[in-house]
Amino acid sequence: MTAAGTGAATSTGAPAATSVSGALDELGIDRAIAPRTLRRVVSLAGPYRLRFTLAMAACLVAALANLALPLLLGHSVDQVSHIHPGDAFEPGPLLWTAGLLLLATATRGLFQMIAGYQAETVGQNIGRDLRLAYFEKLQRLEYSFHDRIHSGDLITRGMLDLEGVRGFLEVGVQRIVQLALLLGVGGWLMLRRDTVLALLILGSVPLIGLLAGRMGIRLRLAWTRLQQRMAVLTRVMEENLQGARLVRVFPARDQQMQLFDEAAEAAMGYANQRIEVRSLSMAQINGVYYAAMLLVLAVGASRVQSGQISVGNFAEFLAYMTILQVPVRQISMIMNAAARAVSSGARLFEILDREPSIHDTPGALPLPVGPVALQVEHVSFRYQGANYPVLRDIDFTVVPGRVLGIVGPAGAGKSSLAHLIARFYDVTSGAIRIGDVDIRDATLDSVRRQVAIVQQDVFLFDDSLAANIAYGEPLSPGERVRQSAAVAQLEPHVAALPLRYRTRVGERGSGLSGGQRQRVAVARALATDASVLILDDATSALDAATDHALRDALRRFTAARATIVISHRVASVAHADEILVLEQGAIVERGTHDELLALGGHYAGLHAMQTRREPDDSTPATSQELVP
Repeated sequence: MTAAGTGAATSTGAPAATSVSGALDELGIDRAIAPRTLRRVVSLAGPYRLRFTLAMAACLVAALANLALPLLLGHSVDQVSHIHPGDAFEPGPLLWTAGLLLLATATRGLFQMIAGYQAETVGQNIGRDLRLAYFEKLQRLEYSFHDRIHSGDLITRGMLDLEGVRGFLEVGVQRIVQLALLLGVGGWLMLRRDTVLALLILGSVPLIGLLAGRMGIRLRLAWTRLQQRMAVLTRVMEENLQGARLVRVFPARDQQMQLFDEAAEAAMGYANQRIEVRSLSMAQINGVYYAAMLLVLAVGASRVQSGQISVGNFAEFLAYMTILQVPVRQISMIMNAAARAVSSGARLFEILDREPSIHDTPGALPLPVGPVALQVEHVSFRYQGANYPVLRDIDFTVVPGRVLGIVGPAGAGKSSLAHLIARFYDVTSGAIRIGDVDIRDATLDSVRRQVAIVQQDVFLFDDSLAANIAYGEPLSPGERVRQSAAVAQLEPHVAALPLRYRTRVGERGSGLSGGQRQRVAVARALATDASVLILDDATSALDAATDHALRDALRRFTAARATIVISHRVASVAHADEILVLEQGAIVERGTHDELLALGGHYAGLHAMQTRREPDDSTPATSQELVP
């Protein structure tokens, strides 16, 4: 398996030969989903039914004007054919016919413009609606969903797949209506003129439809595979950009280029397959069309010679076939757009239809505002699909003004506990209460507002320092932002900046050191009104002196909050009113710092090991400064 993902592909990226039926089964594609998906795609135009109806009506008028051209051309030919040498020429009738031809042509052009404008307007509006709905759904989906699916695939669905759906509404539906009208109304008119010639023309339609349907299935398969490869390509590029510094630390440019080249080559293979399918099918459709035209020419000339039809009638059929040539040739475009809409729509609707597993229960009420206690009652938790519990029978209470410390080795379940308190996941058993209210009975928004988590892996937006600190409370006054920054030990560094709190931090906070990013995250949490504050290894990048100063400031600032400090460093939790030691998801020790040291167990061993390796907290250390 290469970086391009699984799937049969040659070394040049070209797809390996396989049956269409087998490939559909391999990719898990439901053959019956196409009509349902297309109906749903078309239903998206419901809020814009007036514009959509206007576009279809304009398309109808344009098609009727188009069908008037063969009739007028045939009539003009008959007019000319009745003029004999030596007869007086009366230009009036021909001028009237020419005027009608000009009017029909102008009408066709005008209404085609109206149809195109209205259809594109509808398409753009639907595109906007889909983007908003898709983005809103991503905001509500649970953590476990994002654990399983890569952001590169989500970006591809929200951009390329969305465009596939929008494009079909903008162009595909219009072409289908145009083709249906030209075949339906035009066929009826031709049948009235001459049944034999009309059947020769219309007899090619079922064969063309069969070829187009076969092409649509193959295109759907190619589009599905191409979109999957584009998701891989997006993922490779996204990871390369996010890990740009790592790529340069380890001179891995060639390795990254190879990964990207493999992904791009695989995508190109399926793009070429799509082109080959469409080109071959279009050649077959054109072959059937021109064969029908040759038959019309041969049979029509014979019928003119026998006097069964006039030269003008024959000209009508030829003009009708010429007009029909464009929409018939567009069948490949229609099938291509429909195939893309089906595969794109299926991928897009899969996200839009997904219901979050973590959601407000019926009758959920907001949590009370103000200082409240946090109670974790005999909580156990197992991740979906895991064979063993991550947490087992965790039980503690933290009241406002008190600090709970949690220490333990990696994988002990410390961060999982923090995620449960914020209800990123639901407990397997037990309960978590904030102010005597089970968080499963409270609204998600109120839980997230009452619980502020500062994680070790800090994400900052490419915005000003002030905007990042006030992210949880965008309307926070400047004084509150400054106070939070001061508690987080950030103020001395901000004071040295020319733009102070208006300084931009760069993408993901690239203009800050690791310790500074953590302090901004702490300030961001402190700027909210959360009643529960969780610091999850939030000071791991700080030197001992800054960590000590931050702990002292936090104790004064969080007197009305229940605070949990999670850390792998004993020094970061030594000040806590109670300390829990976690091992393999269970509490193995609990007590104050002095009590745990006297116990001589896990905590005492961890303390002894770290005090041998780390300088004393009182040792001064130099912190890095903000990059302007």
